[in-house]
Amino acid sequence: MGSGTSAPIAIYRRYARRKALVIMLVALGSAALAIIAMGLGSAGLSPLEVIRTLLGRADATASRIVLHIRLPRVLAALLAGAALSLSGCVMQNLLVNPLASDYTLGISQGAAFGAAVAIVVLGAGTTQSTTLDAVWINNPYVVTVFAFLGAILTTLVVLGMARARGMTPEAMILAGIAMGALFSAGTIITQYFASDVQVASVVFWTFGDLGRASWKELAIIAGVTLPVVAFFIARRWSLNALAAGDETARTLGVNVNRLRLAGMFLASLLAAVCVAFLGIIAFVGLVAPHLMRRVIGGDYRYLVPGSVAAGSFLLLASDTIGRTIIAPVVLPVGAITSFMGAPLFIYLLVRGYRR
Repeated sequence: MGSGTSAPIAIYRRYARRKALVIMLVALGSAALAIIAMGLGSAGLSPLEVIRTLLGRADATASRIVLHIRLPRVLAALLAGAALSLSGCVMQNLLVNPLASDYTLGISQGAAFGAAVAIVVLGAGTTQSTTLDAVWINNPYVVTVFAFLGAILTTLVVLGMARARGMTPEAMILAGIAMGALFSAGTIITQYFASDVQVASVVFWTFGDLGRASWKELAIIAGVTLPVVAFFIARRWSLNALAAGDETARTLGVNVNRLRLAGMFLASLLAAVCVAFLGIIAFVGLVAPHLMRRVIGGDYRYLVPGSVAAGSFLLLASDTIGRTIIAPVVLPVGAITSFMGAPLFIYLLVRGYRR
């Protein structure tokens, strides 16, 4: 009997080790890519020189390049990629919809509208003449609050329509697209009444650019992202129960309504903070969770950390491509992620309707 029960246990352990190994390899790939990315640019540095700089053993020029220019950009990619990917992963679970993400549900557009209002109406953003960026957020707290209000408003409207009308998952996506169009129109109207400088600030800000992140913005993004990641890792069993259906989750002791409300609240907060500081970065929340789901399955004990790792790698790779493909011109990272995410979105739609 002992050998009969040990065989399934051994199989399960191999199954768990394989998933953990995949997540570890993706995380190590992100670390290796980060070292490479910090060496790329007009002043090229080898990976060894980057490592020596991070350890404080390089000259002053290399230290300025790595620590003040390239390291903040790389950390912004890792943090924002993790936040957006986790946001999409959780939304897909809570809404029982594989197409759900901050962008497809209009949450990013709502956050962008809120941030635009803060920049134009409250003067929280100005232009500046530097080689790094044309926009400076002089009051990041106000922009974050307004971006979050726009994001959570979109979330509440979509959830409210779904609850009141019993909408299908496909209809919820359409409602999110409609809300995204509405907030995009609001952003355009806001620009219409703005000055030339403010219009230029808002337009450039919405491109999606990791180069604008300073250490102050990184501290805020990390202060929001890391606790939310820990929260969802702690609730991984509840997410698994919810994936089996609301009734099953309730029988297992999960407070479905509270989990769904808290989860959507926190997922919206992740998207809002990223949009507030970095602009609109589309489809990371859709692509990364689906890639990991195909590799390691739908077990949220592994899918949550796997999505975090994959999102970091994907956004860092996209930004690295945007910086180097036609250097010295730097392409907006939002455009690169859209090129990758749009085909996957179409594929998911076609596969769903074929079923």
